[in-house]
Amino acid sequence: MTLFARKSAEGGRAVRHEPAELVPTVEDLEDAAAHWGVPGRTAVVMTMGALHEGHATLIRAARERVGAKGFVVVTVFVNPLQFGAGEDLDRYPRTLDADLALAFDAGASVVFAPSVDEVYPGGEPQVRITAGPMGERLEGASRPGHFDGMLTVVAKLLHLTSPDLAFFGQKDAQQLALIRRMVRDLNFRVEIVGVETVREADGLALSSRNRYLSAGERRTALSLSRALFAARERLAAQEALRARAASLPGAQGRAENRAEALSRLGEARAAADAHAVAQAAEGGCAEAVRAAARAVLDEAAKAEPPLVLDYLALVDPADFTEVADGHDGEAILAVAARVGSTRLIDNIPLTFGATK
Repeated sequence: MTLFARKSAEGGRAVRHEPAELVPTVEDLEDAAAHWGVPGRTAVVMTMGALHEGHATLIRAARERVGAKGFVVVTVFVNPLQFGAGEDLDRYPRTLDADLALAFDAGASVVFAPSVDEVYPGGEPQVRITAGPMGERLEGASRPGHFDGMLTVVAKLLHLTSPDLAFFGQKDAQQLALIRRMVRDLNFRVEIVGVETVREADGLALSSRNRYLSAGERRTALSLSRALFAARERLAAQEALRARAASLPGAQGRAENRAEALSRLGEARAAADAHAVAQAAEGGCAEAVRAAARAVLDEAAKAEPPLVLDYLALVDPADFTEVADGHDGEAILAVAARVGSTRLIDNIPLTFGATK
């Protein structure tokens, strides 16, 4: 009998402790699942601790999907394989007591918080998952080896927790895309569920690293979300303008015809917008979207303290390659930058050609 199960007087079945408890070892995790005799599905939410409302949203989404009788495992493990030279492994916050309270309040059944030796009993694994070319772009280029380490531990945790569903935040869009690719390519029997980015009231994407920001650094950091929102607004304006142009006589066919139609609208911005549409061949406006975001980031680079841009990229969610200016369909606008000593990432999904 483990501390995660007890016998009921009625029939000797194992039932859940209230509140749920910490699971420190693989054996205890297996015992918890077995003794609970779970009649529903199992979900896992993988974290590195320092939990916040974004993680709580993932846990609540998992609980909702599996129902009251389902088994929700939250993992808390700071994976050393994901940290490169000079990165903040030792600095990464460890707040296990607070993490347990948040996880259980949000609906976790157990929190699996193993030691490094428990996850890697023979030391660093000799065999690892390789992220491939997709893992060498953007975050992978800035943090070599990061995605190999991430996929390796995700694969291990999927095996250890045996979930029906696994929940990940869309804030880490490239990570989510790679996990989906790994699951598809290597035939993992699990559904990967992406959950929308949770933001603070001022728009800053929730992150465990936000606590490192001073008041001044936080003001500068807000430029990441502002840049993304400016790009989204620009895309909406472009799409609306394209729709109006397409409705005018003579606007059908080539992009040049649309440009002429736009010029006839007689609006102050018509000439610039007409040029943008003409350049976009069959209706894309990717470069205009990039430019709108870049303008905000350029201003933030002059702030005090300044924002130091790592990358701004408008990519295909399937493989994280840059989209062409005539792109139609789904895309992700992603940004990474440093403010002071803190590195932050953010992204938003966009849809091009929605007015067609």
